Amino acid sequence: MRPDRCIGLGTGTTAYYAIERAGELVAGGMPLRAVPSSHETERLCREFGVPLARFGSASIDVAIDGADEIGPDWSLIKGGGGALFREKAIAIAAASFVVVATARKMVATLGAFPLPVEVVPFSADYVAREIAALGAAVTVRERDGEPYTTDNGNTLLDCRFETIDDPARLDAILSALHGVVTTGLFIGLTSRVIVARSDGTISEPRLNARA
Repeated sequence: MRPDRCIGLGTGTTAYYAIERAGELVAGGMPLRAVPSSHETERLCREFGVPLARFGSASIDVAIDGADEIGPDWSLIKGGGGALFREKAIAIAAASFVVVATARKMVATLGAFPLPVEVVPFSADYVAREIAALGAAVTVRERDGEPYTTDNGNTLLDCRFETIDDPARLDAILSALHGVVTTGLFIGLTSRVIVARSDGTISEPRLNARA
C-alpha cells in the first residue's frame, strides 16, 4: 500500500463503524489518512486516532458511507444525518464510492424517505414553495425547536415525494432552483453496494442500470 493512502468517511451509524475500523488499522501500523464529511466525523476520527486530510489536499482512493435509500440502479437518497453536501463532494472526488447498508435500505423506487435539500437560509421559504409546487410535502428540519444548521451554515428542507420515478431529472430540477446548494440525490456515483443482513451475512446486489 502506498504511504499516502487516503479514504473518505461519511457521517452516521455506518460511518461510525468504518471510523472505528480505520482507527484499528492505523493503530496496527497501516499508513492512511481520512477526509471527514462532517464535524462529527472529524471528532470521531480524532477520538479513534485516524489522521485527517483536508478535502482537496489528497486524492481519495475510496469513500465509505451509508444511505437512507438505495434504488435498483444504485441511485441514493442521503442526508438523513445532515452532511449531504460534504458527503456528495467526497463521493464525487473519490476513485471508488462504497455504500454499506442494511437490507431495508434497498427499495424498488426512491422517495419514501424524505429527500433532504440543502439551501441558503435567505432562500429557504422561496425554495420550499417551489418544491411544494412539484408535489412534495416540505418541512424545515429542526433541532431543539430551532432550524437545523448544516456544517456549511445552511438550512435543510426535508421533501417527501413518496415516489421518485426519475431521480436524475428531479435532481436537475431542484438543483436549478436559486438558493439550492445541493440535493440528497446521489446519481451515478456508487461503485459498490454492500448489504449487511440481520443474520450476520453480507451480500452485494447487482447493478440494474435499466431500473
